Amino acid sequence: MAIKIYTKTGDSGTTSLIGGTKVPKSHLRIESYGTVDELNSNIGFASDCIVHQPTKDMLKEIQDRLFTIGSSLACDPDKEPLMKIPDLKESDVLLLESEIDKMNEVLPPMKHFIIPGGHQAVSSLHICRCVCRRAERICVFLDQEKIFVDPLVIKYLNRLSDYLFVLARFIGHILQVPEMPWKPRLAGI
Repeated sequence: MAIKIYTKTGDSGTTSLIGGTKVPKSHLRIESYGTVDELNSNIGFASDCIVHQPTKDMLKEIQDRLFTIGSSLACDPDKEPLMKIPDLKESDVLLLESEIDKMNEVLPPMKHFIIPGGHQAVSSLHICRCVCRRAERICVFLDQEKIFVDPLVIKYLNRLSDYLFVLARFIGHILQVPEMPWKPRLAGI
């Protein structure tokens, strides 16, 4: 028997965290994992725009980590969850750092701010970077409001946004898409 997608339990504007705690759908914790889900979907789209297989493989790995992060954020930290939640590891952050370093070895040094664009794959990665930064800001706000967030989640999202920026440059490099430097308009000129 197929599971129904609609349960009608959220029709009143509330939802349950893992552990059973009911919260309004406007709760910052819901916003945090909803934004991580949005990031995951955008990464799926970006991957569909990319033909470089090692990058596609890495993005699939990142999507898996984002499901892990979403599970962590959806869990009521004050209650023991009924199911085992996957965990994020420091090695996940180190993998992002390693991939950033590898890409930077072939990229020209940055001498200016870059205007996002030039190719659908590049633009989609910049959108991912922006959504990732928003997810990070929400998690930092949760932490500042004394609502538990695993510090490794914040660290991973911070590093992931760096990775996505460098990846946008790297994919542009592979596609031979010139970077568009930002040339600020100066007052009075």
